[in-house]
Amino acid sequence: MPGQNLPYFTKGIVVNGFGRGSKELGCPTANFAEEIVDKLPESFPTGVYYGFGQVGNGEVHKMVMNIGWCPYYKNEKKSMETHLMHKFDSDFYGEELRIVILGYLRPEMQFDNLNDLIKTIENDINQAKDVLDKPELAVYKADNFFS
Repeated sequence: MPGQNLPYFTKGIVVNGFGRGSKELGCPTANFAEEIVDKLPESFPTGVYYGFGQVGNGEVHKMVMNIGWCPYYKNEKKSMETHLMHKFDSDFYGEELRIVILGYLRPEMQFDNLNDLIKTIENDINQAKDVLDKPELAVYKADNFFS
């Protein structure tokens, strides 16, 4: 059941991903290296999650994350792709990303076309924005995990 391993805290260096988040989806993502993905508990289901994230010692922002194989793109390796809900001035490859995953939105899905995928991602972001405003979740922005 999604949620049994939550909240889940992790951190790692941002690495180059597949290069499609900003370009194809209009949704830039920060990707963790394989060793961070491999540390996820085996019982952690694939799908879309929400929580908070921080780059370096910066501000803590709301985030959504896909954990899995991205069926539309048929990835061969499991990934953790984090979208921080903030407009950054530049890429932050090589920076440390800290995240806390607080909840599960939905399982991974197959899409017939890119447009349907983009609309679903936008819906995921809007749902996450709303739920992360709840006081019982917003307190995590100030957690000691974030430096």
